[in-house]
Amino acid sequence: MSVIIAAVGVVNTLALSVIERTREIGLLRAIGVSRRQLRRMIRVESIVIAVFGAVLGIGIGVAFGAALQQALADQGLSVLSVPVVTLVVYLVVAAVIGVLAALWPAWRAGRMDVLEAISTE
Repeated sequence: MSVIIAAVGVVNTLALSVIERTREIGLLRAIGVSRRQLRRMIRVESIVIAVFGAVLGIGIGVAFGAALQQALADQGLSVLSVPVVTLVVYLVVAAVIGVLAALWPAWRAGRMDVLEAISTE
């Protein structure tokens, strides 16, 4: 459920980014950026957002887990086990979700009319 909420959050962030940067997107298109390059730019932005969120979440989770293990060491919880392979899989899944979340905003940005985008206030 949290992955779905995170994906919706990334889509929402990118959609707002495209709407707020309409003029910038129009200017980029006017100076020669192709639709393909624009879509790639938005996909990379989405991947960065998703992976950064995953790294931040994993870092906080591992830190809290280590702190909890230290606090409970007297009660028999003496071994800290960090599932590195699972965490790497989560990072890869976050990157894939970032790509999927960027599809609609990137398509929308690529379909903008250049002249209308430039004249937007």
